[in-house]
Amino acid sequence: MEFLQNALDIDKGSAFRLLLFIGFSALILSAWLSYIILYFVAPIPRPPLPSEKKYRSLEADGTVSGYKVLPCWQDKFNEERKAEEEANKRLGPARKKPIEIENAEVFMSLVVPAFNEEERLGAMLAEAVEYLEREYGDTDPAGPKLLDANGSVKERRKIIDPRDSNGQPVPSDQVVHSRGWEVLVVSDGSTDNTIDTALRFAKDLRNGKAAPNIRVIQLRENRGKGGAVTHGMRHARGQYAIFADADGASKFEDLGKLLRESKKIEDAHGRSVAVGSRAHLVGSEVVVKRSFLRNLLMHAFHLFLRLLTPPATAAIRDTQCGFKLFSRPSLPHIIPYMHSEGWIFDVEMLMLAESANIPVVEVPVGWKEVKGSKLNVLWDSLGMAWGLAVLRAAWGLGIYEQS
Repeated sequence: MEFLQNALDIDKGSAFRLLLFIGFSALILSAWLSYIILYFVAPIPRPPLPSEKKYRSLEADGTVSGYKVLPCWQDKFNEERKAEEEANKRLGPARKKPIEIENAEVFMSLVVPAFNEEERLGAMLAEAVEYLEREYGDTDPAGPKLLDANGSVKERRKIIDPRDSNGQPVPSDQVVHSRGWEVLVVSDGSTDNTIDTALRFAKDLRNGKAAPNIRVIQLRENRGKGGAVTHGMRHARGQYAIFADADGASKFEDLGKLLRESKKIEDAHGRSVAVGSRAHLVGSEVVVKRSFLRNLLMHAFHLFLRLLTPPATAAIRDTQCGFKLFSRPSLPHIIPYMHSEGWIFDVEMLMLAESANIPVVEVPVGWKEVKGSKLNVLWDSLGMAWGLAVLRAAWGLGIYEQS
C-alpha cells in the first residue's frame, strides 16, 4: 500500500512538472510568434523615388519651372553616418561624432502636406505667406547674424558660410538666419488639381520676388500625412521648420508664439520642439459642438496614449495638432528614424525627441473647425490606436532602431 502511494506521488509530481513545461513552452512560443507577426506588420517606409526628390516653382519671369533637384540634408547625413560605421568596422569602435546638419539657407521653412486639397489650399497659403513675408521676408541685406559666446549679436554677415576673423568656419549653432522663408507643398499622391492650385497661387502673388520661395513636390502615390511631412522635412532649408495642415485650421500667426517659446527652451546644441496645442479649447464651443462619438473617441485615444507612451510624450495634452515647430539641430535626431506615415506620426516624432532628450514645449494656438476633413472618426480612431500599439511595440522590442 505504501509502495502504491509513493508511485502516485511521483506521478503527480511528474504531471505538475509536465504541465509547467508545456505552459512555459507555450508562453515562449506565443512571444516568439508575436514578435514575428509584429516584425511583418510594423511599417517600413519605402525610399523616396527619384522623381519625388525634385520640385517645381516659378521662374523670375513668372513661368512655371521644369523639375529641379531638391536639396536634401538627410542624404548627406546618411552618407556621413554610413562612412562612420564603415570606419568603425575597419578600425574598431571609435568615439561617436556629434550629430550635425548642414547650415540653414533661410530662416523659416513651412511644410504643407496636401492630399486632394484644391479647395482649401489657396486660403491656407494666403494666410501663411502673408505672415511669412511680413515677418521673415528677405529684405534684410545684412543676411545672417553672427552670435558671440553669450548669444548676443556680434556682427552681421552677408554670406551663408560665415567665418571668423582667422578665416575659420563659424560653428553652425552660432549662426542664426534672421530673414528668408520657403514653403514646401508636398502633394501626397493627389488626384485633383492640388499641384496646379499651389503653382497658380505662387503666380498670382503680388510680390513677384516671393513666388520662387514656394516649391511644389509631387509624391507619386499617397503615403499618408506622416509620410508627406517627413518627406518635406528632409528637404527643409530653414533654421526652423514647421509643418501645418493644408486646411488652415490653425491660426498661422501663432507661429510667432511657437518660435518664441521654442527659443526659450533650446538646449546647448540649439535643439527644441514647440507643439501647437488645442488642449485649452476642451470645453469650449468649438469642441462641445462636435458629436458625442467624436468626443468619446478623442478622450479614449488620449487615455490610450498616456498608457502606451513614455512620460514626456504622455504629458503632452494634444499630440495631434497639425502645427509643430522644430529647430534645425533637432531634425537629424528625429526625421531619419521616422517609420509611421499615417495619422499617428506626430506621436513618433515626440517619442524620438524624448529619446534624444530634446526639450519640448506645448503652446496654446488658435484653431477653428474647417469643413472638408478627410478623417473618418470611427475607423481612423481605431487605426490610430492600432498604429500606436504597433509603434510602441516595435520600438520597445528593437524592431525599430536609431542606427
